[in-house]
Amino acid sequence: MTDAISDRLAKCYTGVVHDVLRKMGHRDFTLPPRLRPLMPEKAMAGPAFTILGKVDPTADAHETLLAWTGLLSKCPQGHVWVNQPNDNTIAHMGELSAETLKDKGVRGAVADGMIRDANFLIDMGFQTWHNGYTPRDIVGWWLPAAINVPIRIGEVDIEPGDYMVGDRDGLIRVPQGIVEEVIEASETDINTESAIRTAIKSGTDPQEAYLKYGKF
Repeated sequence: MTDAISDRLAKCYTGVVHDVLRKMGHRDFTLPPRLRPLMPEKAMAGPAFTILGKVDPTADAHETLLAWTGLLSKCPQGHVWVNQPNDNTIAHMGELSAETLKDKGVRGAVADGMIRDANFLIDMGFQTWHNGYTPRDIVGWWLPAAINVPIRIGEVDIEPGDYMVGDRDGLIRVPQGIVEEVIEASETDINTESAIRTAIKSGTDPQEAYLKYGKF
């Protein structure tokens, strides 16, 4: 069921999902534009496995790597890894981690921080949202503080299990409890936009098209 919902949501481009959520009265659901997809042509959607992190320069190498590999073991199949590391200096996703998650059936990653091994991630097709790149890793610097807890990225509060949907235009959080309603409304609006597109291409005045379909 989760995979079917994720597949449908991934086909709903974010501009339409945004407009549906806005019409429903929701606010603060668009993640900050500093987060960009490693592969802009590749859409991603799925429920969030949330991670809250902390910088700890006193942590030893073994402690940090043991904690990180433990995180990788806990991320469920069909989910999106969503990490608020509270750090923007080291890489919070790399080749071996992405390979592990991909093999587990994880749909992609969101890291409000840096990543590394970008070419490897692209080659394996593991979509990763990020702020930038660095070769520096977590060793002796960073530890998870909690998993499956509410986190905040920019102005967006994300609960565990909320759905993330992203494409070239940006990344959006859809509350878990309304995801099917949002998908149905988005699919309807996509069909309406197709009709408007056809009308515009056939020479219909844009204002006339808006008044006819109630959308533009």
